[in-house]
Amino acid sequence: MARVEEKLYPNCDSSVWLRSCEEEVSEPLEGELTGEVPSWLRGTLLRNGPGSLNVGSMRFEHLFDSSALLHRFAIDDGTVTYQCRFLCTNTLKKNRAANRIVVTEFGTKAVPDPCHTIFDRMAAVFNPGEMVSDNAMISLYPFGDEIYAFTEGPIIHRVDPVTLDTLEQRSMTDCIALVNHTSHPHVMPNGDVYNVGMSVVRGRIKHVVAKFPYTEKGDMFKSARIVATLKPRWQMHPSYMHTFGITENYFVIVEQPLSVSLYGLVRGVLAKEPLAKSLQWFPNYETHVVLLSRETGKEVKRFRTEALFYLHIINCYEHNGKLVVDLCAYKDAKVIDGMYVHAIETMQSNADYANWFRGRPKRLEVNLDAKKLTKMDETILAEIGCETPRIHYDLYNGRYYRYFYAISSDVDAENPGAVIKVDTKTGETKMWCDVNCYPSEPIFVPAPNAKEEDEGVLISAVVWGGEDTQTVALLVLDSKTMKELARVKFNTPSPVPKCLHGWFLPKVG
Repeated sequence: MARVEEKLYPNCDSSVWLRSCEEEVSEPLEGELTGEVPSWLRGTLLRNGPGSLNVGSMRFEHLFDSSALLHRFAIDDGTVTYQCRFLCTNTLKKNRAANRIVVTEFGTKAVPDPCHTIFDRMAAVFNPGEMVSDNAMISLYPFGDEIYAFTEGPIIHRVDPVTLDTLEQRSMTDCIALVNHTSHPHVMPNGDVYNVGMSVVRGRIKHVVAKFPYTEKGDMFKSARIVATLKPRWQMHPSYMHTFGITENYFVIVEQPLSVSLYGLVRGVLAKEPLAKSLQWFPNYETHVVLLSRETGKEVKRFRTEALFYLHIINCYEHNGKLVVDLCAYKDAKVIDGMYVHAIETMQSNADYANWFRGRPKRLEVNLDAKKLTKMDETILAEIGCETPRIHYDLYNGRYYRYFYAISSDVDAENPGAVIKVDTKTGETKMWCDVNCYPSEPIFVPAPNAKEEDEGVLISAVVWGGEDTQTVALLVLDSKTMKELARVKFNTPSPVPKCLHGWFLPKVG
């Protein structure tokens, strides 16, 4: 008998996603401290995310289209300051100059621009950096001693980690022929950076892994090269990827049945239609997990599991002859629809909305010597919705690990803004929450000379629902116990939206 899903309405305040910052904070604000920030916690927490849905009298239609807003929490000697600045992209400049949306985004169609002809749009198919939005509002990653803002488009932006000034931009199409890439590259212990994208190889679209070798004084982008390639399972429908995995010997590519229709993409560029219209979900096809050799760059193994949708991989590793892939899995891709502005505004009257976000942390496991397309074993790591997962990254990325941290994705939970710790060995969960409080992705910072995997703190940017729109805080939790150690609240001159991803830069010396 088919399982009937219970109709449960959301219990969260949707306004935290729909706010628009109206005034930047260029000079550091001092906050109100409750508790005690550990004296050893020194550095800068940088955050990225949606900043403003408004352009003149127009409004973006999808959360991914909101103008990127950068946040900075500077932590030193028990004190914290806060700043926020918009990422100064070409898209932002064009929209502000026109006082309307003139660049098509992921989910928003731009108004007609008489300066661009059909030939311009055709050229954009082959050189997406020219006309496609460069609004990089998803994540931030270091390349050596430089910090870059990312989205899935080919343009990334260097950011000053002190002033939040937007510096030069880099085109991945120009430097390594990527037409797109994931929002979540991997930074290795030696400083090398890897990312997965799509490229045209001998006239055909391929998934590729790009390596940006670390160098102290040189340019990591000039020395970038393709180190692995993968022919898409469906040539004209390559799988949509927001992230990927890496282990000791393999790049782990998860080909889910949400695809990008290349025909639809070309039609969309010519007609200035949003990218989202080219996405197609194929529910009758399984998900494939593909291993590419880090040594040869070739496909080595391919396994299968049930159809699932994911945005974020928690961790991947090899252990006792097995491959383990942990990810935040959903039954389908409705979560993308759930991030349209209209869907967020009407969530309280949508009986299906909570089920769209009913994801679970799932473990996929298989013997590495298994035959091609062997079905992977599936285990739910915890009966709780988790998103934007983080681990003790520096020491455990791509290795056997025990703990991960996340925020709740159960929008109908009693406290939908919880920070969650999951013990992958026992299934035990611990949680921190506060009434009407909405933390962002928790980042783990190890304590000095830590001897255990979870010895340290979690730091997170926090906003509140309701009328408390002009307050943001830095939250510090003990990562072992999930007890609150400190919060530093800041009163801002304009509303603060909830952010997405970020990076912590420890202070050296």
